[in-house]
Amino acid sequence: MLLYRAFGGELLCLLLACVTVHAWACANPPLIRATRDDLVSGLSENCYLSVDLVHAYVARINEVNSTLRPILEINPDALHDAEMLDRERHSGSSRGELHGLPVLVKDNIGTADKMQTTAGSYSLYGSRVREDATAVRRLRDYGAIILGKTSMSEWMNFRSSNTSNGWSPRGGQTLGAYHPMQDPEGSSSGSAVAVDLGLAMAALGTETMGSILFPSEANNIVGIKPTVGLTSRYGVIPISEHQDTIGPMARTVKDAAWVLGAIAGRDERDNYTSASPDLHIAAYANACQLDGLQGKRIGIPRNALASLAMEAHGHAVLSAFEAALSVFTEAGAIILQDANFTSWEEFLVSKSITQVLRADFSSNIEGYLSTLATNPNNIHSLQDLRIDTQGDPHEDYPRRDTAEWDAALAAGLNNTSPEFWPMYQNNLRLGGEGGVLGALVRHRLDALILPTSLAAYVPSVIGTPVITVPLGAYPKGTKTVYNKFGNLVQVAENIPFGISFMGTHWSEKTLIGMAYAFEQRTLFRQKLKHYIEPHTEIAGRQGGGDDGACT
Repeated sequence: MLLYRAFGGELLCLLLACVTVHAWACANPPLIRATRDDLVSGLSENCYLSVDLVHAYVARINEVNSTLRPILEINPDALHDAEMLDRERHSGSSRGELHGLPVLVKDNIGTADKMQTTAGSYSLYGSRVREDATAVRRLRDYGAIILGKTSMSEWMNFRSSNTSNGWSPRGGQTLGAYHPMQDPEGSSSGSAVAVDLGLAMAALGTETMGSILFPSEANNIVGIKPTVGLTSRYGVIPISEHQDTIGPMARTVKDAAWVLGAIAGRDERDNYTSASPDLHIAAYANACQLDGLQGKRIGIPRNALASLAMEAHGHAVLSAFEAALSVFTEAGAIILQDANFTSWEEFLVSKSITQVLRADFSSNIEGYLSTLATNPNNIHSLQDLRIDTQGDPHEDYPRRDTAEWDAALAAGLNNTSPEFWPMYQNNLRLGGEGGVLGALVRHRLDALILPTSLAAYVPSVIGTPVITVPLGAYPKGTKTVYNKFGNLVQVAENIPFGISFMGTHWSEKTLIGMAYAFEQRTLFRQKLKHYIEPHTEIAGRQGGGDDGACT
């Protein structure tokens, strides 16, 4: 059959001739819970081809995209790439641990192909990057199929003071699948929703302050925000060189670890990664062991929990968090109470947090724009960007303002201004000695844990890693809470929330081990139900022997 989908104003027609579900001997798991290991096993046992996976995932996208809008566009070369990787596998060669597996990437991550890279905007529509972002190139080197681009909060949620998470002029409003009109959180909204619904094996997101962790939490998946400097930002539309990082989003800790191992490493075009230590990054998935919590010293910044206790919906999250502590102790961990952030109250009111981001963005966006191969709208500066956005009716201005850019331009600072360094040093003090690093050292801890809604802020300013894992959902009878823009449901029964593991720089392997041990002992993700989900499954080879490829 022919399926049509409009992406970014373009009509894309895909031939999907064999997505019918068959009964066959191969025990293929449903794609909504299929892991990397499941998919690799099916491919190696000749149960299906990578082409079959692409067909199935595209059909699943078509089932839900008009309602939830997680996908901006499908890569028109995805089938060709799958066919090539199938031939390589048939000849006995493999590029790596992701060979032939479809992965999605966020729309601020550059791809030098037929797809756009726009951060959800029309200001960059039609622009072209000179080459793949390093993370994309590494995915391809490991054999991944870049299936498409995911929707996102426009400009990484760094434009407006009054917009909604998951909205962009290119993609419209992305929604979560656990409650009608669910806020998907942001800015990696589409990546989170797509992974949750099994529209790809995994996806890439980016984070400056919460943009991987928050949507992963709200969509019941695992998200890894790596140490700044572990994954290259080359080719990624930036906010802040001091805080931006690119990381995996997946349905399981192990799947996220596989993707992290593929994209991590030094890159001479990103001076943060070029200065990083040798971390034996390929071993991340090997850290996924059931004894990952045994003997670990884990602290709780109790003074941060007070912020959640004051919110009307905070009790449900805090109750689930407290109940989960028994999982840690039963797994052999040692819980340290009151491992507090000594600068928490100061952090919450500090002006330097936003001042650093605005100064970085003023510098970093100009740097990115200068690298484009084509720039049809002649956007070369933040001022150009603001003028173009305010004058384009697609951008919903002034209903959705440009307050972040207005403030950055009014300040007149960039990250080479004399005033920048003291602000940045203040951030390092608040997040370091007064935050994560101080708590870890004072109590001789391996990690800190918090509900994910609290876990992104302090680590963001010092570039330390965080992993979020599903913890539960708001219970029946929860009062509905809408976002400030008034169009999305942020809190309601069945909307998920998570728990996060925080560590020192380069502690990803340890955090992955702990997160995996917790995940496997709780399996909270499997306990929630969507109100909408796709149903197409893999149509492959019957009995693992007959040719089931599309013709």
